Amino acid sequence: MTKLKSRGSILKFYSWIPLFVLFISVMNEFDFNYLNLKYFSFNFPFILIFFFTLKDFKNFDYILVFIAGLINDTVVGLPLGISSLSYLLICIATSYFRNITIRPNPIKDWFYFLFIISLINSINYSILTLFFSFSLVLMNYIVNTFFTFLFYIIFVSIFKYYLKGLND
Repeated sequence: MTKLKSRGSILKFYSWIPLFVLFISVMNEFDFNYLNLKYFSFNFPFILIFFFTLKDFKNFDYILVFIAGLINDTVVGLPLGISSLSYLLICIATSYFRNITIRPNPIKDWFYFLFIISLINSINYSILTLFFSFSLVLMNYIVNTFFTFLFYIIFVSIFKYYLKGLND
């Protein structure tokens, strides 16, 4: 990858790409209905937020993550603040995990990610069914958690390549 440090404005733009991708992903709210796959979904913002919070990325501000959650709620049609709460809980849990970890291990990170997204999805499910009387299918949350967990490893390798290009 080219030396980005010698190119000031390109480096600044390149360092803000994760936030641009986060906002595009929450505004897009893609799914795979056109592929006729009934039980396939994953939560890309969870992966993105977990990874960049874990790596303590300087441009990944929690206020912007909160705003991305508000945008996601508006696009999806959830009560305002549910996604923001989820995203901020991921940020808090991940920063705690980063601070207590002595030696980073990708497998431990991966299983901690499974624990966090399971907890977040169960909180979301509970809040939406108990307080807002949404009728949700629990199987959709389980499938979403499973595929988000599986795709984490794939996206981590892409994000590490991105960070390597940024640090070179």
